[in-house]
Amino acid sequence: MKHFLKETDLQSHEVAEVFALAREFKAKRGRHVPPVLAQQTWAMIFSKSSTRTRVSFEVGIHELGGNPLFLNRNDIQLDRGESIEDTAKVLSRFVHGLIVRTHDHSDVERLAAAGSVPVINALTDFLHPCQIYTDAFTMAERWAERGGDLLASLKGRKIAFLGDTACNMPNSWILGAGMFGMQIALAGPAEFEPTAEIKALATAEGFDDVYTFTTDPFEAVKDADVVYTDVWVSMGKEEETKARLAQMAPYQVTEELFASAKPDALFMHCLPAHAGEEVSQGVLDNERCIIFDQAENRLHTQKAIMAVLAQQPRG
Repeated sequence: MKHFLKETDLQSHEVAEVFALAREFKAKRGRHVPPVLAQQTWAMIFSKSSTRTRVSFEVGIHELGGNPLFLNRNDIQLDRGESIEDTAKVLSRFVHGLIVRTHDHSDVERLAAAGSVPVINALTDFLHPCQIYTDAFTMAERWAERGGDLLASLKGRKIAFLGDTACNMPNSWILGAGMFGMQIALAGPAEFEPTAEIKALATAEGFDDVYTFTTDPFEAVKDADVVYTDVWVSMGKEEETKARLAQMAPYQVTEELFASAKPDALFMHCLPAHAGEEVSQGVLDNERCIIFDQAENRLHTQKAIMAVLAQQPRG
């Protein structure tokens, strides 16, 4: 049974299929699209609140002909002592796929190991693969010639990621950069260097040479095709707000910093954005800021991921 827990879970031909389907689904939205999830119910187990993730998955399942079943963690027996393994086995008898947004990455791994339906990681504290595939697709839309090879347009490109460089988004971008033939330059405070866990995974995947880390934001953005940032205080880190805002202040994406990248560089952010913290309002207002294209493309890319996973026989 194939799952999508991290960026490298799909093979190269499946990644190409995801991108091709995302392009097709976007072009044909509102017109006839094969109901690839017809007569299927996909359960969405969410331990974290969300806007883009929940709405895009619910709408996407519906548009593919399926039924989305939203389950807040408090609505099921997980918080009353039922094991993750038993939950996976029970839900596998009822539904055709699980979409999970939670804290511990081990939760999605255990659900996938114990169940017999596809599991999609809709965000953990360690990785956010749906966002990375969406971001890469959004970049490729800009760079590929009309009707051209989306994946080929990514090769050799450079991303600069600034701020909190030890959380799920930069972790996922290290894997994504390796998958898509890109480079990523990370810039943040010294104590936010990528963790041993993501370094070990990158080494295991053969991606040691796709990322660098520096404490100098201008060094990171030099020759960058994309300047990327995320919130400085992720969910669950609220008690660190004051310290993080002080530590991260030199890494705000300002107009000056953005101008130090390539002249046609794009600005990206997975949202929600906090103007005046990780990014200035001037950068958010720049015509090369494509954050709402990213948000929209969550729908199309995630539909494509579900379509690819739904093709496999039920376990």
